[in-house]
Amino acid sequence: MDYGRPRLGTSSCLLGEPVRHNGNHSRARFLTDALAPFVDWVTICPEVEIGLGTPRESLRLERSDDGPRLMTRRTRQDLTSAMTALAAHRAASLDVDGYVFKAKSPSCGIHGIPLYAGDCAVSRNNRGLFAGAVIEAHPLLPVEDEGRLNDAVLREAFTERVFAHARLRAFTREPWRPRDLVTFHSRHKMQLLAHSPEGFRELGRLVARAGILDPTELIDAYCAAFRAAMAAKVSVGRNVNVLHHCLGMVSDLLDPARRADLAGVIAAYQRREVPLSVPLTLLRHHARGEAATYVEGQTYFAPYPEQLALRNHVTA
Repeated sequence: MDYGRPRLGTSSCLLGEPVRHNGNHSRARFLTDALAPFVDWVTICPEVEIGLGTPRESLRLERSDDGPRLMTRRTRQDLTSAMTALAAHRAASLDVDGYVFKAKSPSCGIHGIPLYAGDCAVSRNNRGLFAGAVIEAHPLLPVEDEGRLNDAVLREAFTERVFAHARLRAFTREPWRPRDLVTFHSRHKMQLLAHSPEGFRELGRLVARAGILDPTELIDAYCAAFRAAMAAKVSVGRNVNVLHHCLGMVSDLLDPARRADLAGVIAAYQRREVPLSVPLTLLRHHARGEAATYVEGQTYFAPYPEQLALRNHVTA
């Protein structure tokens, strides 16, 4: 299967560049060891890009009547305007399929960044200035920080969305005909259904009008609906629903014993006794063995390179 090659934005320090305020890096092994062979990096260190050296004075967000200010802790330099301008420029030209930000950073953090008034943190639910601008400009872009990617479920979900965005980007940048969109959509049906039944139906209605709508209007609407559907969280119940859909498509090709075996494995996943990879592997095996090419070709079974093996640890 052609997975596409995602362009993945990330804070430079997460790839081992010594650009932290203390002159060190924050290498994230999942990025440098697991993902690196399969993606193209777009690295950004906002602090360095606005002219700060390494090492440098540490920063923090401070409360003001005009919103959070990005301040140096010791010399009290206000870097808000410089960071805001850089963020707007970078966000406007950003061409990536996902972004991994540096956790706990007042510029790049996306969760739980403290906002200070004097020496006291008055809230801890803020985003860094740079990350906030990127997310506001690209609300459907898959984003995470390296800390949350230590969670197996979040890591798998983020990676799945990144590769889906990459396939969509690759598709839309080549000349296409209505039947090409039908083929692209058909490969993603089960994956979309697992994320959002409502989005799945909306996309089906759009594709049904592929020969009627203006091509530019159609592809813009399809891309927006596709990304919105993929942003919806997958659940065990939705996975079970899709697994039974796939079982139904190969059921007539199997003898009663194999049908019962597959149904039993799906039930075991539903009880969280086995990871998602077990029913997926078994279903795909039977689809391949019985030449059920429509089922075997679904991106749901292999949404990213199999070497990543991320579903081996997903039971929820």
